[in-house]
Amino acid sequence: MALTFYWYPNCGTCKKAKKWLDDNKVDYTSIHIVEEPPSKEKLLDLIEKSDLPAKKFFNTSGKKYREQNIKDKISNATTEEMAMILSSDGMLIKRPIVTDGQKVTVGFKEETFNENWLRK
Repeated sequence: MALTFYWYPNCGTCKKAKKWLDDNKVDYTSIHIVEEPPSKEKLLDLIEKSDLPAKKFFNTSGKKYREQNIKDKISNATTEEMAMILSSDGMLIKRPIVTDGQKVTVGFKEETFNENWLRK
């Protein structure tokens, strides 16, 4: 089954992840996370399947995160409210996000990709 790879082409981490996927001949469909940000419902699904807290889906080093003071907005927000904020702007989402429909990884660590996305 092909993976879904949410990425931003200008992002260095995304480029490393894409190179890893290509080098390991992993089949994937790429989605430009800024032009086509995942819906609130899709994000809720990704958050649930990732076993990560919703806060881990925020691009905390991003300019918009700081400009919009998202840290304060999400300090007491529910997962649903966080998904709503994330779906409003792809630049707020930590990337890349990779999923096979069951598992989800956020960001790029070679070890995590080896564990989750290498065909055995």
